[in-house]
Amino acid sequence: MIESNVPGHAGELAVRTWPNLDAGWLAVLVHGYGEHSGRYAHVAEALVGAGALVVAADHVGHGRSEGERALITDFDGVVADVGATISSASSDLPTVLIGHAEGGLVAARYAQRNPLSALVLSAPVLGTWQGLDLLGRKEIPDVPLDPDVLSRDAEVGKRYAADPLVWHGPYRRETLEALERAIDDVNYGPALEHLPTLWLHGDADDLVPLADTRTGTDRLRGLLFEERVYPGARHEVFNEINSDEVLADVVEFVHRVLDLP
Repeated sequence: MIESNVPGHAGELAVRTWPNLDAGWLAVLVHGYGEHSGRYAHVAEALVGAGALVVAADHVGHGRSEGERALITDFDGVVADVGATISSASSDLPTVLIGHAEGGLVAARYAQRNPLSALVLSAPVLGTWQGLDLLGRKEIPDVPLDPDVLSRDAEVGKRYAADPLVWHGPYRRETLEALERAIDDVNYGPALEHLPTLWLHGDADDLVPLADTRTGTDRLRGLLFEERVYPGARHEVFNEINSDEVLADVVEFVHRVLDLP
């Protein structure tokens, strides 16, 4: 893995690249709110083994990137940063975006605006989201995320809670307001009519409930839309006890739609 920095819309972005001299496709990982791309090293390594060159950036205000912690005032800037991350790979390979949670929202918005070869959405914040109910409160409660909602594997929660690059504070009101605008933009944006798209979700996801996301995927789905719902899985399907199955589903999907061996 190689670490570098590229200019983003609001400061330098920390970028991680997993090289592959024999790559047949470019995988771009887009992480969720409060976390960072380093949590996806095992995903990147699996994708390299499946023939990908992998690149991922920490969002503004996240991980090792510049910016006030956990503050995003405009998700259009984060969408633009995805473009900068893709450009940093200097690749003409078929590009596949893989976005998780709020990163799934960002990836979907990027796909509405830019050409891609395929899109993978993991527990994406689309349609409606219960977290926006916090905007109705006078004060956003300073309650950290319960790590148990992430995975049935208790070690995942322990590593998350101990990770100094993860934001463990409350949601920023400005970030929630920007997120609400971004959800509306995607909801009322164009459907992904001819883009191969794979939606992954755990049916025991209490953080981003399956039914809420479906109200958004029903708007986005096109002719080449597929979904995998994993019984018992919680929010982070790439960190679940059946993560091997999830990664195999992603690889099978990408190889099939890109006609790769």
